[in-house]
Amino acid sequence: MGIDWTRKLTSRKFWMAVVGLVTGLLLLFGVDKTQTEQVGGIVLAAGSVIAYILGEGMTDAAGAVEEDDPG
Repeated sequence: MGIDWTRKLTSRKFWMAVVGLVTGLLLLFGVDKTQTEQVGGIVLAAGSVIAYILGEGMTDAAGAVEEDDPG
């Protein structure tokens, strides 16, 4: 059983974990606080877009399967 990447990438918890990791690494390497906040915001925004696109794709795929099923 492998990792369900679609489910992971649509998870808000996953994206918060990514932001936490990235923020921690930036702080570890001495990146300015303002830049760290901006990078965290970019990661959250990108995560939101990715989750939306995957969620809509899954919804569309489920609808296509229902349309193809005559029963």
